[in-house]
Amino acid sequence: MSGQNGRSVSTRRYPCENCPLRPLPVFREFTAKELAYVTHFKKGELAVERGATVLVEGSHSAHLYTVLSGWAFRYKLLSDGRRQILNYTMPGDLIGLQGSVMGEMQHSVEALSPMLLCVFERGELHDLYRNYPELAYDITWLASREERMLDENLLSVGRRSALERCAYLIAFICARADGVGLIARKPVAIPITQQHVADTLGLSLVHTNKTIRKLAARGLVRWRDGGCEVLDVDGLKELAHWEGLGEERRPLV
Repeated sequence: MSGQNGRSVSTRRYPCENCPLRPLPVFREFTAKELAYVTHFKKGELAVERGATVLVEGSHSAHLYTVLSGWAFRYKLLSDGRRQILNYTMPGDLIGLQGSVMGEMQHSVEALSPMLLCVFERGELHDLYRNYPELAYDITWLASREERMLDENLLSVGRRSALERCAYLIAFICARADGVGLIARKPVAIPITQQHVADTLGLSLVHTNKTIRKLAARGLVRWRDGGCEVLDVDGLKELAHWEGLGEERRPLV
């Protein structure tokens, strides 16, 4: 069934027991009891077109979502339209939890590519916390992980040079994408524009363009119409003085 703003509800193409993300080594295994509950908790799937808004700041969504496929970004807007990108969302990420806790969304989410989302009823979260403490801990873990990533991003914006910031951001996105199977070929392609980079790092578009040209001159990246091609992720990490994610196995709801 087609929806507004590039969104449409689909039948369950991926039952939880056949979830394409679960075999990935980055995710921990479910117990049979947990899998049965999540199968009940999931209400369907939502297909989202590139450029569509998944969640809107200030909205009261009845749902929260796990990204099954595709890319998105979280952002806030000032009253004059200036945008700050907060983070990037990839398969396995839970979005909309803030609206469940705060009552309304404090940021918006926009699709960078076509996406497929698992849909959950926000009202059933209380049952999850009451009867499935392991899953409740998983959701808390995911929220803490998001906070850790924002800490690292704030450090980058506050203390790294423009060149180091840009190198860190691209290496960070690349490392996250690699863990969840978004990188299927070399060189790695990331579907972001230079405007996305500028809005993430707090730089002007002109400054961003000059900085990216410096990265390209070092043979670290190449910019295409479809986004950024990462040629040397280790070189980006070294330039940014970043050791990588270092993540243990993570939960998947």
